[in-house]
Amino acid sequence: MKLVILGGGGFRVPLVYSAVLAARHRVPITEVVLFDADASRLAVMHRVVTGQAEAADGGAHPGGHTVRVRATTDLDDAVAGADVVFAAIRVGGTRGRILDERVALERGLLGQETIGPGGLAYALRTLPMMEHVAARIAALAPQAWTINFTNPAGLITEAMRTHLGDRVVGICDTPIGLVRRVGRVLGVDPLADSAQVDYLGLNHLGWLHGLHVDGVDRLPALLADDGLLGQIEEARTLGLDWVRARGALPNEYLYYYDYPREATARIAGAQHTRGEFLDDQQQRFYAEAAEAEDPRAVWSATLAEREATYMAEAREGEREEDDATGGYHEVAVDLMAALLAGERHRMILDVANAGIIPTLPDDAVIEVPCTVDGTGIHPEVPATPLALDELALVTAVKAADRGIIAAARSGSRQQAWRAFAVHPLVDSAAVARDLVDAYIDAHPTIAAVLSEA
Repeated sequence: MKLVILGGGGFRVPLVYSAVLAARHRVPITEVVLFDADASRLAVMHRVVTGQAEAADGGAHPGGHTVRVRATTDLDDAVAGADVVFAAIRVGGTRGRILDERVALERGLLGQETIGPGGLAYALRTLPMMEHVAARIAALAPQAWTINFTNPAGLITEAMRTHLGDRVVGICDTPIGLVRRVGRVLGVDPLADSAQVDYLGLNHLGWLHGLHVDGVDRLPALLADDGLLGQIEEARTLGLDWVRARGALPNEYLYYYDYPREATARIAGAQHTRGEFLDDQQQRFYAEAAEAEDPRAVWSATLAEREATYMAEAREGEREEDDATGGYHEVAVDLMAALLAGERHRMILDVANAGIIPTLPDDAVIEVPCTVDGTGIHPEVPATPLALDELALVTAVKAADRGIIAAARSGSRQQAWRAFAVHPLVDSAAVARDLVDAYIDAHPTIAAVLSEA
């Protein structure tokens, strides 16, 4: 079987590859193809993952097969005949992220990669590439499953569905990480057949309303106990009293919606934005790794620094080790094992709404618990519908998402303006118009996308 990693020169690729190697007895992947438009970054990551394969007994499983890895800058060569595609492309790189953040911060708004105006700008420059990618997969590998990590994951997955339908699914490790932390504190397996995960929302915008085990909701007892609730990273981030007042455990990204003034002030007051930190770190990493005898050691040290500082503006002190462990690569491998090898897994995924949130269109992508097996992805209808305030937030963000998709496809600056203006983290239509103009001036890629009045 052939696995393709789009964005194969990206920093986190070795996490994905190591998970694939560890699961080669579960899924008979025999070839991994790394694709990236940046040949120099691709060469570094090819050396890192090749070293990983050699360290894992030459890439061979005791049962027999090897996992070959190769790199290419030719998209069609990469995807042709693929069985599964992991999409993790960052159009414009970390330099683009810096502009996304700074343009918003200069106007007193949240400057963050996937939330608010920064996320909409990121989507604008990413959508044309991802639609092209989806069209090429549909033409050259119609049988493939595409697993999308590219942010903003829900928005990008929704656009790719136009070409790939149900064979594209978005993933994120934050909701399943929340559920697993709750299960660990309560001493239960939240993904067992006896459990029902009551989670609903959008990517980076969802709530755990309940965790039913053998028919009993265990979440109220957790919310009522400071000792238990204080062990949940998301509750510490948003405040135990606020989480208790809401009556649900939020995805950690709700911090930016519930505390936008505080988040903006902390980001603006920092010496560097997250994008500036990562841009500097990655420039140093790729330069050093290109010359290193063992680039894996350089990568490991850089990863530890990167993970320890994740969402630092939302936390006091460093992130706890247990919560700093990345997991989307493991989610992706479990998903692949279910779809391609007949395993059965329960996970939270970005899929079509299909009536689960009645106020949203059926083809809107939402984030919801699913059961996955060899027959496909089967969304579960959560027990608790969104509360009115949750629904208002989800509806407004989805309106902005769909407006950005329409603007990218039409090239309309007017549609982009409206999309920015309706987003809950943009507080003025005039500011929204200024944002669109500023992003056009800052990003040649956005200027090329928004070519119509």
